[in-house]
Amino acid sequence: MLAGAAPGGLAGLAQWIAATAPAQAMRTNAWLYPAVETVHIVGFVLLVGAVAMFDLRVLGFGRALPPRELARHLLPWSAGSLLLVVPSGLLLLSAQAADMLRNPVFLLKMVLVVVAGLNALAFHLGSWWRTRGSGAPTVAARVNAALSLLFWVAVIACARMLAYV
Repeated sequence: MLAGAAPGGLAGLAQWIAATAPAQAMRTNAWLYPAVETVHIVGFVLLVGAVAMFDLRVLGFGRALPPRELARHLLPWSAGSLLLVVPSGLLLLSAQAADMLRNPVFLLKMVLVVVAGLNALAFHLGSWWRTRGSGAPTVAARVNAALSLLFWVAVIACARMLAYV
């Protein structure tokens, strides 16, 4: 095995992550974990807030706002929020890798994040392009928007439950 490479299996991966310098810093510095968690929450608020506002527009709320202009404004916020959410999430995971990687709520949260991302991809590569030409959201676009709201609310619920499970 290469030096510094993670040993096999999920338990080995968790051990390897726990031994990294960032993980050790997250566990030993009293202020680092809450600071990183705050960054993660702020990033997530930006992400889900932008996504929810656009999804609600696709579902028919705020009809005075043109969907294309709203998308031009909100998409950079949701994409930019990933610069906060992903690194901070990885740091949070590193502090408790073994516990999180065997926690069914955390694993469900990760599956929901992937599903929400795939739904967004389907929207942007599929139903959104058909919507852009006509100006009126298609049924497929509305289904994507409704599913998006459902998936992100479920992610939030899982994230909140992690403190109790």
